Amino acid sequence: MADDVITLLHRQHAEIRTLFTELETATGDERKEAWYQLVRLLSIHETAEEEIVHPAVKRVDGGEPIVDARVAEEHRAKELLSTMDRIGPDAEGFDTLLVQLRDDVLAHAEHEEQTEFPLLREKYDQERLERMAKAVRAAEAIAPTRPHPGVESPIANMALGPVVAVVDKARDAIRKVLG
Repeated sequence: MADDVITLLHRQHAEIRTLFTELETATGDERKEAWYQLVRLLSIHETAEEEIVHPAVKRVDGGEPIVDARVAEEHRAKELLSTMDRIGPDAEGFDTLLVQLRDDVLAHAEHEEQTEFPLLREKYDQERLERMAKAVRAAEAIAPTRPHPGVESPIANMALGPVVAVVDKARDAIRKVLG
């Protein structure tokens, strides 16, 4: 049986938790690489949720306030992530911000798992959930790899996401070449 969207997102949440743990103990280049991977994963993960998952939850009775709360959490996390990405993992005060980001992101993931995922499981059949997983993967393939606060709606993601993603991926390629 193919992954459904809930299984896929649970797996990504686990990967996010692992990357936070790595960041707490890594140093030097390993820390920079773990940070880069976390920023990239959080950016593409949230974009896909905003384009695929949140609209599906909004269509469920009582889903709109749940989505509104998750989007507000995502916006705050994107602002913090953007600031941290700008200053880099070697900056003074980064570790304090990292603790705040970790707590916010993990609380957000838990809220999704407790509020959105059960609504998805209740409303949509297995085939639909599997199609949603495919849509999430497609959205992630063209999603920005950096945080962009203010781009949380499906419409903004569709309009601005591909353009921003090209710029982000060019920055990623330059970063990789320069080390």
